[in-house]
Amino acid sequence: MVELRGSAVADVVRRSAARVGDREALRFVDSGGHERVWSYAELDAAVSRAAGFLLEAGAVKGDRIAAYGKNSDAYLIGFLACARAGLVHVPINYNLTGGELSYLLAQSGSSLALVDPALAGNVDEVREESSLQQVIPLRDAKGSLLSRSVEGNVPAIDVEVADDDLVQLLYTSGTTSLPKGAMMTHRALLHEYVSCLQALDFDEGDLPLHVMPLYHSAQMHVFLLPHLMIGARNLLVEVPDPADILRRVESEKVTSFFAAPTVWVALANHAEFATRDLKSLRKAYYGASIMPGPVLRRLREQLPELGFYNCFGQSEIAPLATVLRPEEHDERPDSAGRPVLFVEAKVVDDQGEEVAPGELGEIVYRSPQLCTGYWDKPEETEEVFRGGWFHSGDLVRRDEAGYCFVVDRIKDVINTGGVLVASREVEDALYTHPAVAEVAVIAVPDPKWIERIAAVVVTKAEITEQELLDHARNALAGFKIPKQIRFVDDLPRNSSGKLLKRVLRDELA
Repeated sequence: MVELRGSAVADVVRRSAARVGDREALRFVDSGGHERVWSYAELDAAVSRAAGFLLEAGAVKGDRIAAYGKNSDAYLIGFLACARAGLVHVPINYNLTGGELSYLLAQSGSSLALVDPALAGNVDEVREESSLQQVIPLRDAKGSLLSRSVEGNVPAIDVEVADDDLVQLLYTSGTTSLPKGAMMTHRALLHEYVSCLQALDFDEGDLPLHVMPLYHSAQMHVFLLPHLMIGARNLLVEVPDPADILRRVESEKVTSFFAAPTVWVALANHAEFATRDLKSLRKAYYGASIMPGPVLRRLREQLPELGFYNCFGQSEIAPLATVLRPEEHDERPDSAGRPVLFVEAKVVDDQGEEVAPGELGEIVYRSPQLCTGYWDKPEETEEVFRGGWFHSGDLVRRDEAGYCFVVDRIKDVINTGGVLVASREVEDALYTHPAVAEVAVIAVPDPKWIERIAAVVVTKAEITEQELLDHARNALAGFKIPKQIRFVDDLPRNSSGKLLKRVLRDELA
């Protein structure tokens, strides 16, 4: 019997199509400038055709379907088709190759992969080490998922999908250890979409520009799906490029935009940032990693009419947990805000006891947005849900009004001579020098101090190590001053913008 009271992720588009079927839902622009435009009715029909195609290919409810591609309309259709067919979507970072790609395919047990043709060779190299039975091109090839989605009869998908069924394995970024697959249900994602609508002021009249990778939970589940839920128009591009972003905001009259801090840094440093007409932009969102305080201040000074929203969370909570709204930035610009609608949070010590306001501790969550655990990792699941709360690994303090201030990832706190130093505090001090474009502060093993503070710096003007150390002494206590500075051309990041500090630690150790 069909469940009358449940709701599944693919219902988001089906319901919007029933309300505003002729409205433009999505315009996708690939890296060559070619466009495809979908109405809500067309998109919903394409999802059903793609779902039917996957089932005809032999996929059955509960199968894991890997997705390995850059942003495209086909990528979105592939996710929604999996959701409609009762399959479990496994998004994979398109920059991963070799052992990292092989690990995710094997650990997830994916039986089928949806792959951009340009990336198919990477899959072929590791296919024998996986459980893959089929590889289907996402687009731009004969027999692709996209080609099977655009025309023909729209099938009725005879698969019962419950809201507590798994819909996606969201793999953690693996910045400190092997990635773990957070098991997300339809129910978790739908609760999170409503939290996003309430906290981030989305409106059906918005025209958001989506540039961050769709394999990452923030772009897909905080911005694209909630906007589809309310019937907004959406502009999707293949890869983020600062010059293209600035041009499109001006020419398309984009009203809202999300980017990781690394992209905002690139925009703020771009020559056209001050010359492009960005007045249409009303809502600016940042998240996925910590925004340097000096960069945020510079952005707000240059765009005083723009409302900034700090979006904080992690994959395991679908991923939005707290938001700092525009009107809250003046009083608490360094805060990550307060929990969203469906999230309950507290800050605890090492024994799991709640700490007093203002004291440091780990933020933990209870929420219907949370994953049900890690795929095939029962011990890690038990550890992270100990005491009936999800343990985030984020070191924060919370004030009397409930606002959270993220100090650091617990694993990024530096123990130098028995004193704990937050890497973010040192980074913010170095960012205030005008010659510093980007900086990462890490711990390096030291026989005397246990760990010494090291800074890896990308510059935009000439500066010596001594000049930067002298600048830091004006803002930091002596024990927080880096004992080592290395100048580099780029910092290692994954394609969602997260800094890979483990790579820097390995290089400097």
